[in-house]
Amino acid sequence: MGTSEGGLWTSDDQALPFQLDALGVRGRLVRLGPTLDAVIERHGYPLAVARPLAEAMVLCAALATSLKYDGIFTLQITGDGPIRLLVTDLTTDGALRGYAQFDSWKLAVALGAGNSEAPDGYVPKLFGSGRLAFTVDQGQYTERYQGVVPLEGPTLADCAHTYFRQSEQLPTGIKIAARRTVTDGTPHWRAAALMVQQMPEFDAGRLDIDAEQREDDWRKAVILMASATEAEMLDPNLPASHLLYRLFHQEQPRVFETRPFIARCRCSRARIDRVLRSIKREELDDMRDATGRVSVKCEFCSTEYAYDDNDLDRIYASAA
Repeated sequence: MGTSEGGLWTSDDQALPFQLDALGVRGRLVRLGPTLDAVIERHGYPLAVARPLAEAMVLCAALATSLKYDGIFTLQITGDGPIRLLVTDLTTDGALRGYAQFDSWKLAVALGAGNSEAPDGYVPKLFGSGRLAFTVDQGQYTERYQGVVPLEGPTLADCAHTYFRQSEQLPTGIKIAARRTVTDGTPHWRAAALMVQQMPEFDAGRLDIDAEQREDDWRKAVILMASATEAEMLDPNLPASHLLYRLFHQEQPRVFETRPFIARCRCSRARIDRVLRSIKREELDDMRDATGRVSVKCEFCSTEYAYDDNDLDRIYASAA
């Protein structure tokens, strides 16, 4: 379903797919706002952890919405630096979540005295040596797809480029921006990702275009994408479709129906029940809190699930 440039789109928490027929390129512009606030501010992450998480979440949304799948797309970064683990995932119906594990002491040492924000090109300093993994899980009766590459490059966009270079995917360009602002004492996060991808000749209807022209068209698309400024990408008053027209107006971009996102966790007591049921009861003693109850906290949304002995009797009785 296409729409003309004149249609207005709200800028927050959605992906706007588009196509540049003249260049044989498709892409999407993803912007996140309140969804980031709901995830990041709930955890109270330091700025140097919050920014990588914001960028990872918008990258996850951009990559996931470029695929056809019915299930869960997960982006995971592991490393030996101050940020040990960063996970974000997106379901087909738009539920986005994320969390990070980090070492506060290592983080302080890496940033140096008086610094609190993630520096530009932060990946080597904050993640160290590690890997980036993309996973598509479409349920228990389908084969799970996973792509894994080393963390190579100063930015998450560079790491994603490494993945696409090493895989059999089509040429892909990605630009990411994220920023925290404070309005009337309330912090707000915004992040955006702009992604372009060369289409197969058949899909693009360009079978008569030679390889040299395809390469020139692709190079032009990447240059135009890279010309987007951080201010433009994150401006809540600049509709997404207007930004695309500003960047690609000579190519007459076609935009399609938006894909909305919402911050929503998939944890539930039933899920925690199943996890506990898979553990021997005597091994749960280490998880008891000061009241003697077994307490389980969801890493993503910080919801705590408490179980007394009667609850555990119920769980293990159902297992039997």
